[in-house]
Amino acid sequence: MATTSSKTTSSSKKGPSQEMKNSKFHQLFIQELQDIYWAEKNLVKALPKMKRAATSTGLAEAIGSHLEETKEHVNRLEEVFELLGEKAQAKKCEAMEGLIAEGTSVVEDTESDTMVRDAGVIIASQKIEHYEIASYGSLVALAMKMEHNDAAKLLSKTLEEEKKADELLTQLAESEINEQAAQE
Repeated sequence: MATTSSKTTSSSKKGPSQEMKNSKFHQLFIQELQDIYWAEKNLVKALPKMKRAATSTGLAEAIGSHLEETKEHVNRLEEVFELLGEKAQAKKCEAMEGLIAEGTSVVEDTESDTMVRDAGVIIASQKIEHYEIASYGSLVALAMKMEHNDAAKLLSKTLEEEKKADELLTQLAESEINEQAAQE
């Protein structure tokens, strides 16, 4: 019976037990949530710049669409924190800061209104997507291990959206942008 009640407690709005909250494993989970929360919030600021830098309408639309999803990712993370009985707090994500800076550098180092720039924007964007896919995949695994089932569902939804964004970027690159960039 104790196992059943801990499952209910860990996935309910009350959050995890005090014993779970004090565990190093749970603390790691919270730190990683704080990390990706910072990353998503900063992507909300960075994506409009990447959208404006895009030459291709398809790429600009894909980035714009992902910006709206990213805003929802921030909201979902806030819901996960609430489920866990934690304050939604961001912890600076050094990796995402570097990836965003790299994307900015690509834009600055390429000519505007070129497919070469778009190819660079796609590369930078896919690096970001791959980081997010790795982060959310790990967070889902940790949530499932601790039986934070509701949190795992929310994180899984975001993981699937990140994978779809990555697939769309690949399709754009392979169907038009890389070919045109190679001709410039």
